[in-house]
Amino acid sequence: MVQIISIADLDRIDLKILDALSEDGRVSWRDLADQVGLSLTPVLRRVKRLEDAGVIKGYGARLDETRLHGSMNAFVSVTLAGHTTENIVHFETEVLKLPQVMGCYLMTGDFDFLLRVVARDMNEYEQIIVKGVSKIKGVAKISSNFAFRTVIERRGASAARKG
Repeated sequence: MVQIISIADLDRIDLKILDALSEDGRVSWRDLADQVGLSLTPVLRRVKRLEDAGVIKGYGARLDETRLHGSMNAFVSVTLAGHTTENIVHFETEVLKLPQVMGCYLMTGDFDFLLRVVARDMNEYEQIIVKGVSKIKGVAKISSNFAFRTVIERRGASAARKG
């Protein structure tokens, strides 16, 4: 049975563990124990509990998007012509095929989806929109905003801390 854990269930040590692992998922168990101030066995027990509860979903490398995809970040608002389940599912299926779309969110408010698109330059961005997003059946309106720079990009438990 999966144990449900909320942020309120996590103590200071759990949050330190999550911060350390989100910063370096390859940290040795011994170094992790030293960082959080516990011995090895209690740290391993806590990590296992966090994994079993799904708080830790996995481990992976943080990739440099700029080197792989480009440095132009665009947030693209998409409005569909109709709000049918078929249109929504079709859009979601088709947008998955666009590798430059790094995030896709179903939204409330003035538009239906918000995409985070990364491109090398304006020419590549134009191709993504003209030959990709705008060609998806059911798309009625597209609006783009470009990010100058990233100010905050939080990872780990520190984003959930109070005060």
